[in-house]
Amino acid sequence: MKIKASAPGKLMLMGEHAVVYGYPCIVTAVDKRLYVEAEIIEKKEDEIITPQVKESRFVLETLAYFREKFKINKRIRIATQGDFSHNVGLGSSSAVTVATFSALNSLFNLDLTKKQIFNLSFTVTIKIQGVGSGFDIAAATFGGTLYFVKGGKVIEPLLIDSIPLVVGYSGIKADTPYYVRKVAEAFKDRKPEMVTIFIQISDLVNKAKKSLIEKNYSALGKLMSKDQKYLQKLGVSIPQLDKMNDAALGAGAFGAKLSGAGGGDCMIALVSDGKRSEVEKAIKNAGGEIINIKNNAEGVRLEK
Repeated sequence: MKIKASAPGKLMLMGEHAVVYGYPCIVTAVDKRLYVEAEIIEKKEDEIITPQVKESRFVLETLAYFREKFKINKRIRIATQGDFSHNVGLGSSSAVTVATFSALNSLFNLDLTKKQIFNLSFTVTIKIQGVGSGFDIAAATFGGTLYFVKGGKVIEPLLIDSIPLVVGYSGIKADTPYYVRKVAEAFKDRKPEMVTIFIQISDLVNKAKKSLIEKNYSALGKLMSKDQKYLQKLGVSIPQLDKMNDAALGAGAFGAKLSGAGGGDCMIALVSDGKRSEVEKAIKNAGGEIINIKNNAEGVRLEK
């Protein structure tokens, strides 16, 4: 019997880096999904088929942890396919981990809850990366748009419609662990200054939550742009992302900022319907590539 599960990618809306230190963030799931097919096989070894090498490590670690945790000794074939490349920073590693746990959960009739799948996936991610807060795992598991605190201490779904965002890819692949460690080193060296920045980011996140629920996009855009200034202070933005953000603001976006760890990957701009095409054009002219994705997407699910 084959079981197929899928989980979505994510976009960080507000609160990156501060979330690693226990402050809240807002993350939204996107409609690019990663699919995992699992079946029991009568062979001496597992078969793992992952077109993207990066994903294979997460699948192997997930399988090993699942086996150890639930005392499973059968051999398994796992094949993955994705709607998106791991190059654009939408969280393919988290999505593949969550989808693999979900498929295995169903294959062995374990009745794990989404929170248990989140906890297992978070453990695997920390094992591999050594650092992280779990916001990407939460988005892949629960979907929608979430107000989130590290390790799943708070996972609050925001009851909203999709957010009018334009997503621009910088053309530069970000090295997330590097930038997380860069901020960690700064935190050690300049703790009082860093704590002040994180508290200010946290304040922006809490205000953004209110603006999102009220659909006050003008206020939300200003909060996003302020958050970007703090991310620049943390040293995680790069000239290409700054250029794309400035272009979006110049074309009439409510606000713009990088999304994720920084150092590359994507930026997001909040727009009115009337300004969307102008903002997209401005981002392209600044050297960005428009990624067409919808947000507030469904979390992990079994596919027929």
